[in-house]
Amino acid sequence: MEQVIANGLYLGAQYALIALGLTLIFALMNVLNFAHGQMYVLGGFVTYAIYGQLGLPFPVALAASSITLAVVGALIEKFLFRPVVRRSEREESTMLLAAAVAFFLDAVILLAFGEKQRGVPKIVSGVFVSDGLIMPYDRMVVGIVALAMIAAFVLYMQYSKPGRAMRALAQDRVAAQLMGVKVDRYSMIGFALGALLAGAVGGLLVTITGVNSGIGGPISIKAFLMVMIGGAGVVGGAIAGGFILGMMESVGLTVLREYGDITYLVIFALLMVFLSIRPNGLMGKPWG
Repeated sequence: MEQVIANGLYLGAQYALIALGLTLIFALMNVLNFAHGQMYVLGGFVTYAIYGQLGLPFPVALAASSITLAVVGALIEKFLFRPVVRRSEREESTMLLAAAVAFFLDAVILLAFGEKQRGVPKIVSGVFVSDGLIMPYDRMVVGIVALAMIAAFVLYMQYSKPGRAMRALAQDRVAAQLMGVKVDRYSMIGFALGALLAGAVGGLLVTITGVNSGIGGPISIKAFLMVMIGGAGVVGGAIAGGFILGMMESVGLTVLREYGDITYLVIFALLMVFLSIRPNGLMGKPWG
């Protein structure tokens, strides 16, 4: 039981970071960023290149992947999403643009890094062993760093000036603009911050699971699962959704392994039942 809980918390911390970036972008711009998984993959490859190939310290590589994805996110928001949001009267336009960005990043990653699975050396060696619990030290470090980043994100959104401005935009875009909030600036900051979180968790998990060019789509699906569970555009919901999905996956892989690879079949079935009862998620409100 201890092993299942520990694995669930470890997975949940990573998943919550992924979901936070996605839900922040949705809350600020009402945009479903289908390229979020590809941003995660790009962050993993940046860490692979700097830590695994160049041999620089892991904190340097993690910072580089986060900053790189923040810059990529800011550029995508400014030159792609912002003009489409201004000129288009249909929300489907941003969805199509997000899908196009996802396919474009897939192609860029494939051309730059190839299709092979890539991995990096462990950041910490050794395994923690006790009665009922076996946990590699590198997973413990990654989990602690992820939890620290979640706490830092929540504090930043709660107490910093940009965080308060972004929360105001998420609550009422027009009212925030009338109160002097610079919509374009903070939309770009929010999109960059969402991409930064994706790049950071990609950099963290490349040390555990490795990375390849084909996992962007599955990561995006998991991110949308978490957002649907917690409620679209709600920070607390994204965190809750991440830990719920992590715990469900941990329990499923332990309890259902003798029946084959049906964990996500069961999770999707439970999700359909859950959404039929609470279509807005645990903490969400009706979209639009």
